[in-house]
Amino acid sequence: MTLPTRRTILTAALTVGLSPLAAWAQEAAWPTGPVHVYVGFPAGSSPDTLARLITEPLAQRLGQPVVVENKAGAGGVIGVQQMLAAKRDNHSFGVTINGPLTTSARLTPDLGYDVAKDIAPVALLATSPLVLAMATEAEPTDIASFIEAARAEPEAISYGSVGQGSGAHLTAELFADAAGVEMLHIPFASYAEVTTSILGGEIDAGFMAPSAALPHAEAGTMKILGVTSAEPFPQVPDAPVIAGQAGLPADFNAELWNAVIAPAGTDPAVIQRLNTEINAILADAEVQGKLLDMGWQAQGGTPEDLGARIKDDTALWGAVIDRIGAAD
Repeated sequence: MTLPTRRTILTAALTVGLSPLAAWAQEAAWPTGPVHVYVGFPAGSSPDTLARLITEPLAQRLGQPVVVENKAGAGGVIGVQQMLAAKRDNHSFGVTINGPLTTSARLTPDLGYDVAKDIAPVALLATSPLVLAMATEAEPTDIASFIEAARAEPEAISYGSVGQGSGAHLTAELFADAAGVEMLHIPFASYAEVTTSILGGEIDAGFMAPSAALPHAEAGTMKILGVTSAEPFPQVPDAPVIAGQAGLPADFNAELWNAVIAPAGTDPAVIQRLNTEINAILADAEVQGKLLDMGWQAQGGTPEDLGARIKDDTALWGAVIDRIGAAD
C-alpha cells in the first residue's frame, strides 16, 4: 500500500478548505453582466416609474447596468411572459403589479404560465389602497350613510372602475359583498374618465387610487369617504379606514401592490442578494418619499413574505371573481 505523501495531504486539505471560499466567490461575482427587468406596462406608466425608482439605485449597488425592458400588454401579463421567455441565466427579473400573479389565471385564457410553478418571489416593493370617492355635493357623507343608501335600493348607486376584473372593480365587489349591497358597475378605460364621470354626475362613486382622487378632494369638488387599507394611508391621512365601519368586517383590506419576481429555478443565493439590496433601497427615506408622492407606500420583506401575499390574494380575489362571474 502506498502511503499518502505530505504534498498529497496538503493539497487535499487546501482543496477542501477552498471549496466554501470558491462558492462564496462565485456568489459574490453575481451579476456578471447587465440585469434585465421586464415591466408589463409602457414607459412613463406608474409601474414603469416605480420600477425605475428602484432599478437606478440597484444598478449602483450591484455595480452593473440594470436595464428596464418595457413589454406592455394584457394588464401586465406580457411582461411576465417575456421575463419567462428570456435567457435563464440569473440576470432576468420582473417588476409587476399584483394582477398577473393573483387574478390573471382566472381572467386570461391561455395565460402561458403557472404562478406556483414558474414564478419565484423576490420582494414586495410597495402597496397602495383604493379610496371610495364621490362628488362633494353627493348626499352620503360617510361609509355608514353610503351603505344605508345602497341598501335602500339595489343598484341605485352606480360606481365606475377601470375595467372588468380590474382591482377597482374587484375591490368594489368585495366591499358590496361585505356590506350586503348591490351596486351598478360602469367600466371605463382610465381613472381620469371615472373621476370626470363622478364630477359630471354620470355615476355616483368609484374606488380609485388615492393619487387620482386627491387633487379633486383638495380642490373641494370630490370627497373621500374611506380608504381600503387596514391602516390609514399617509397620502390621505384624514380618510377613515373602511374596515370595521357600519358592520363591515374588522379585517376588511384591499390593496394594490408592485413586486419583484424571478423565473423559477433562479439561484436562491441570487434571489437572496437581490432581496437584500431591494430592502436596503426601500429603507431609504428619499425613496420612501418619492414612492408616497406617487401614491405608494414602501414595503419590503422576505421572498417568503411575498409568496404568502400572492397565495392569500389569489384566494381572496379568486372568490370575488367566482362570485360575480367576472371570468365568464
